[in-house]
Amino acid sequence: MSLRRVFSRAGGAIGSLRMERKLFLVFLVLISLPLSFIGYITYSNYSASIEEKTTVFSATMQEAMMARIDDYIEDMIRISSIPAYQDDIKQNLIRSNRYYERMGEAQGDDESTFIPEDFNLLLSIQRGIEDNVSFINMIKRGSNTVYVFDQYGNGYYSTVSGNIRLDIKESYEFWSEQLEASSGEEMIFGTQKYISNLQSEKFAFTVARKVIDKSLQPIGLIAVDANVSVVEDGIGELDTATKGSSIIFDEAGTVIYDSTGERTAAGIGDDPVIKRAKGIKGSFYEKLDGVNRLYIYSTSSKTGWKIMTAIPESELTRDAVIIRRVTWIATIVTLLVALLLSFILSYALTNPLRRMTKLMRNVQEGDFAVQFPVKYRDEVGQLGNQFNRMIVRIDQLIRDIYEMETKKKEAELQALQNQINPHFMYNTLETIRMTAEINDDTDAADMIAILGRLLRYSISDLHEEVTLSDEAGHVRHYVELLNYRYPGRFALTVDIPEHMTRYAMIKLALQPIVENAIYHGLDETKQVMHIRIAAETRGHEAVVTIRDDGIGMNEEELERLNRSLAGLDGAGKIRNEKGGGIGLRNINERLKLHYGAGYGIQASSRPGEGAEITILLPAGKGRQS
Repeated sequence: MSLRRVFSRAGGAIGSLRMERKLFLVFLVLISLPLSFIGYITYSNYSASIEEKTTVFSATMQEAMMARIDDYIEDMIRISSIPAYQDDIKQNLIRSNRYYERMGEAQGDDESTFIPEDFNLLLSIQRGIEDNVSFINMIKRGSNTVYVFDQYGNGYYSTVSGNIRLDIKESYEFWSEQLEASSGEEMIFGTQKYISNLQSEKFAFTVARKVIDKSLQPIGLIAVDANVSVVEDGIGELDTATKGSSIIFDEAGTVIYDSTGERTAAGIGDDPVIKRAKGIKGSFYEKLDGVNRLYIYSTSSKTGWKIMTAIPESELTRDAVIIRRVTWIATIVTLLVALLLSFILSYALTNPLRRMTKLMRNVQEGDFAVQFPVKYRDEVGQLGNQFNRMIVRIDQLIRDIYEMETKKKEAELQALQNQINPHFMYNTLETIRMTAEINDDTDAADMIAILGRLLRYSISDLHEEVTLSDEAGHVRHYVELLNYRYPGRFALTVDIPEHMTRYAMIKLALQPIVENAIYHGLDETKQVMHIRIAAETRGHEAVVTIRDDGIGMNEEELERLNRSLAGLDGAGKIRNEKGGGIGLRNINERLKLHYGAGYGIQASSRPGEGAEITILLPAGKGRQS
């Protein structure tokens, strides 16, 4: 079904409603649409404002959080550089390297030779390094443990918390391997999970670097572990404020800290959410596990670590949903009150119209003594005044028309009495014809005889129905008379099937069409103009065509003719022609009045090829013989 048809049906349904219902519907639309629009705009703007403010607030807190982490890591980097300025640490590392170097050489030369360890020397080295490590631990509280290793991987550390890695040897090998190409620069390692000497599971991220002597040769390695608990407070504040969860991860996709505790130290580089976090900072929506979340992220300029906060959309829109509910409740209450008032108002406005409608029904039944009581000078009051004047005027016009019709009938009766008797005209033509034959003027006699037949056929009642064969005979007489004036100029062919010869149709439908074809379509370059009348039945229609081989019509002339047949002028307006004359338009109107609007005349033509007039009539109109 087309959109135009839908609107047409909707318009028809609305148009058939009573006036008070139309007004009620108008009030409903005028009230509900603005209120709904305002509610929608309010909710949308509020939701967008909350999202924008949450994004800005979260990004600000993230940047502050990352700045704190950067400061902490900067302190760890400074701590890791202390051995470069502490001669005691470097001297003890050199002593440790020499001691274990000698032990290695002695055992390598003769495996059967056993050199006992110098516990006093080892104790002196250990105390010297661990005292300095204890001092370093006091400089920056919150760092979990500081490890110092000599070139042979022997570790020295001191801690009050007892959180010493059990896998210290493996950790040293990993750090040493990663620092192989380093010349003393620090390296930051992401969070690792380890088991402490207290048999508890711990997480820590590490800053490590080589310890270099004065000759720029590596003499050991220092590693500073920072427990991830140092970021818990800041992340907790961020998650509390945003009602979300946060995660910190490095450039390799290793999780530094996860506020949910599920993915700390895990590799999440393949996570699609992590892949979308491109650039320094930004935000995006992602649906995960059936929950749509807003992800906001920022990047540390120092470490390249990213902090990402995931906020469920339901948390973002919680306040907006409350506002929406309050808005809709207020809208519905306002709408109900407004509709009640509009119902009362529409009834009050249409009550005078209903009274006027009742009075009109009385007038329709012939009672012209009614009067509409005018109380106010508004539009209804003015309409009432005009209604009262109209009733008086109609009553007067009816009286005038009755008087005019009486006089008209008297005039028509007088005209009929004064009209020349058609029989007198026929008898006069017959006398002229007889005189022509007596004088041996046969052509004149024949012409007068044909003219008499045409005149007798034409003057009789136009409302009379004749057969298609009678109409064709009338056309033959007309063409025969023309050929007396223009010998051999017109050739008429009639092709009517036997079953259609008795077809009943209105009188004088074909001859004016042939006359019009001769008058307007005569081609002076041709010696003979051929005219063909044919008839056939097509389904439920009887079709009569009159075709000529005259000059034809161009597209503009044809369009003008068809518009005239449709009762339209050149501007597409209905024409209102008065006057006599039987033309194509007159025939078309007679056919439509007699048979219905679906029947009548259609024209087609091409320049130089003649014209064709098609008459569409209902089938099954045969006259009983």
